[in-house]
Amino acid sequence: MLRLILPFAHRVRRHALALLRWRTRGVKLLVFDRDGRVLLVRHRYGRGDLHMLPGGGIARGEAPEEAAARELHEETGCIARALTIVARYESRTEGRRDTVFLFTARSDETPVPDGRELAEAAFHPLGDLPATLSPATRRRIEEWNGARERSNDW
Repeated sequence: MLRLILPFAHRVRRHALALLRWRTRGVKLLVFDRDGRVLLVRHRYGRGDLHMLPGGGIARGEAPEEAAARELHEETGCIARALTIVARYESRTEGRRDTVFLFTARSDETPVPDGRELAEAAFHPLGDLPATLSPATRRRIEEWNGARERSNDW
């Protein structure tokens, strides 16, 4: 039942946040395994056709570091080791104000998508990324590799 409601609830929430001009805070993670592959996920809602970095919202009273570790574990079962803040970005997409904290981490667990929010979670070699990579994810990976100058905008 939740799988059926989640896409609709995501659209309603997105429109409500834009209408209210609510400020949100979230986290994204560049998670690498021991082979240097990066973890990418596909959601069951929103742009489920795109591969993205794992992440999510920061709960009230929660530190960004705590949210990053929690979201990674909830969505994929992976444990964030050597969690390090990389940057803070501002996003104005979809008519809302959003602050995104980007972290790097290492994880040696095999990711297992939670089945509710995620349809897919897997490590990918940096030299063989899916063609369906979201534009923001591509920018973050290129910044990480030094192939692009870092921007302050998500």
